[in-house]
Amino acid sequence: MSNQAKFDSLRQQFETFCYQDFHYSMENGDFFASFDFVLLPKSPCHSERSEAKSGNLQKSVEFHPTFLIPFRSFYHWDSIQKPLLDNLIFHIGMIELISYWKIACPRQVVIKPYALDDEQISWWKKLYFNGLGEFFYVNGIKTNINDFMTITFSSNRSVGTCHGASNLLHEQTLIPVGGGKDSVVTLELLKNRVSAIPLIINPRGATKECVAAAGFDMSQTAIIQRTLDPTMLKMNAEGYLNGHTPFSAMLAFYTILLGFATKSRYIALSNESSANEPTVPDTEINHQYSKSFAFENDFRHYVAKYIDADIQYFSFLRPLNELQIAMLFSRAKEYRKVFKSCNAGSKTDSWCGRCPKCLFTWLALSPFISRSELKEIFGKDLLIDNDLRPILDQLDGSVEVKPFECVGTVGEVRACVNKILQTDDNLRDTILDKVERTDDPTVEDFIAQYDEGNNLPKLFENILKEGLNA
Repeated sequence: MSNQAKFDSLRQQFETFCYQDFHYSMENGDFFASFDFVLLPKSPCHSERSEAKSGNLQKSVEFHPTFLIPFRSFYHWDSIQKPLLDNLIFHIGMIELISYWKIACPRQVVIKPYALDDEQISWWKKLYFNGLGEFFYVNGIKTNINDFMTITFSSNRSVGTCHGASNLLHEQTLIPVGGGKDSVVTLELLKNRVSAIPLIINPRGATKECVAAAGFDMSQTAIIQRTLDPTMLKMNAEGYLNGHTPFSAMLAFYTILLGFATKSRYIALSNESSANEPTVPDTEINHQYSKSFAFENDFRHYVAKYIDADIQYFSFLRPLNELQIAMLFSRAKEYRKVFKSCNAGSKTDSWCGRCPKCLFTWLALSPFISRSELKEIFGKDLLIDNDLRPILDQLDGSVEVKPFECVGTVGEVRACVNKILQTDDNLRDTILDKVERTDDPTVEDFIAQYDEGNNLPKLFENILKEGLNA
């Protein structure tokens, strides 16, 4: 059965996805929250009673994802009024639900905790649809933003801004850390210039070691331990629909909660201008949609209207491209042995050396770090691995569709390849030995850029420009 046929069949079997409720509590200083989702089967009609008796009809499926925020001395949970805290937890549930909805993609989503106005419904449908663009594309599912789901609600309680909440916020900055070069650059440039708190979701070796290299220990770091419902994992293994969801949008809503918990007015992400390029040319399909400037603007507008207008979510690196970030990263040598950007190797905290993320990171760093040093970082010379030739073709635009990974633009890759061809005389029998050098684009062209399309407060823009020009 094709995934399109599976999509159509599952939508016949499962009629509704319901966001039932959310819960939260404090125990010994730890903050715990859970969500109640249920996947409801199609109600049996008269002609289906025999099927119901024989047990062939689907049963409802419940999901209860959770998260835990362990105690830290810098949290101020008691200062967050209950209406605001309810609002914040509810919205985390709204973004968590998409991972569970996609299992069967039912036509109707019912929201029970709050009522949503028309603008909110449109906003969430846009996020869900664009955030699932890769999921639909890779699975070969044909649908559109109007038909893929309807969102209704069964509550009279409206979500609205909690006036006066912003008085709680201080001139403090929350910095999400993913363990790659981008968040390292943000940490390194900001740690001595602003009052900063690193934030890690589900810590692993690279995230903990990057924070430590920046001079923070775990007691100075905000931690979120997020747990997926095992029923979802079981259904994925059984062959239900699965695929990419907008992780960075999920992170965005968690950061707003942690912003209020730590009284941080500023939330400094590390998404670059390169994230705006679609993965599939001439479409809106972008693996990095929720890292894009378009999403950032939409999110800021939504938070200002429905949560609080004063908390500031922005990407500190938005004015920069991947090569500028690689240049800044190369100056901080203490991170070279601890950072990791490879998703495939994340469970073992290693570079797999076989994926698009590994090859792109090698290429992006190659103008600033020697080939021998890159071999030490990655554990091997990626340029002599002929299995990476097809991936190079995807990265440099030789084939139409880029890899579905957080990688740079086609132009950035070509500039790095040109630089290697210009400076490395030992390329025989490498993945570049048959590549022809061109005069354009150049690494120097990218280093000279600065994207004015950003939301940086003036203080942060000054810090970034000083770092860039150092």
